[in-house]
Amino acid sequence: MDTVVLVPTYNERENLAVLVARVLALTGFRILVLDDASPDGTGALASQLSRQHEGRVQVIHRPRKEGLGRAYIDGMRRALEQRPDFICQMDADGSHDVDDLPRLVAAARDCDLVIGSRYVTGGALVNWPWHRVALSRTANAYIRAVVRIAVHDCTAGMRCWKPATLARLSLDTFSSTGYAFQVETLYRTLALGCRVREVPITFTERQHGASKMDARVMLEAFALPWRLRKPASRLEPAPKRKEQDQRHATSVHDRDTGVSTAAAVGERSAHRGGGLGSLDAPAQGRARDIRST
Repeated sequence: MDTVVLVPTYNERENLAVLVARVLALTGFRILVLDDASPDGTGALASQLSRQHEGRVQVIHRPRKEGLGRAYIDGMRRALEQRPDFICQMDADGSHDVDDLPRLVAAARDCDLVIGSRYVTGGALVNWPWHRVALSRTANAYIRAVVRIAVHDCTAGMRCWKPATLARLSLDTFSSTGYAFQVETLYRTLALGCRVREVPITFTERQHGASKMDARVMLEAFALPWRLRKPASRLEPAPKRKEQDQRHATSVHDRDTGVSTAAAVGERSAHRGGGLGSLDAPAQGRARDIRST
């Protein structure tokens, strides 16, 4: 098995070496660092680590800080060229536990995207102040209400993709530059009718460095859900078809395992272009337990 882990960095020198060592301790995992010209020398450290671990650590040195979304798109393109079995995303600051990666990969064997979720049963937040918890939960409720998807953790940054799913997303057409990129990729994935599963993780507040969240990033995240509801033709080129499924996302939560699956419930529609615009109608599905009780 070959799994590449995409890690965007900006001023993460204090955290990177520890993260790389932990990822490389996992059999079948390698890391691709996406550095936005960090002034603290993170990029130079990443290059040093890549020389020490040739073939298992690679670096994309981006010329300037352009945001999380732009970094991930460059990383996803590079990863797709290498044809791994799975592509993961995670933060560099220690908030995500490397030991959760194998669980996400295992869950991805029978679905298209796995989200490391803080907000399903078994998930947790550690050392976050109450106002950040409230902001995060409110943001997720807002996203679910506006774009009508039933995923618990829409903004989660720890994910595992099947490469074929990423290849279908038309990466060149994404416009989100900040954390809103996580929402946009999730929305488009569900719009394609892909199967999305949430696996509980524990998210721990960083010990070193500072958060990259700022007012501009928050404004983009606030505006994105409404922009996503525009007709699909304004967001991505859609193939011509006579008829296409109208897709709506519903969350399916497994009480025993703490796993939630966002499944697409299709309703036939003669809507041409389909894609994202087909999610404008209210969702028809209901949450249901997928296991016998």
